[in-house]
Amino acid sequence: MEQVDQKETTSRNFLAKVKENTEEELQILGTFVRLGVVIWSGFIITLNYVELPMIKKGQSGGDITFVASVFTGALATFGLTTSNTKSNNKSPDPKKKEE
Repeated sequence: MEQVDQKETTSRNFLAKVKENTEEELQILGTFVRLGVVIWSGFIITLNYVELPMIKKGQSGGDITFVASVFTGALATFGLTTSNTKSNNKSPDPKKKEE
């Protein structure tokens, strides 16, 4: 009986501790989790392009599509975007004739 009572009080204590956390503490924890995901996915992407003497890769090097999408999504939560589009604010090309 005592073991059952200890488990119930432990779960109650955990829920009480979670409820005691302020909104700021939960935001800080969320930021650290997102930062951890960015670091992890960036590390995996980097390992795909770096050749280590101890680790032999296959010809293709592996598919990092999922990890790249997780990386992009995690960066987006911080307000950062990755894009390859060029802006149209460039000066006109002097080699082209104006008509």
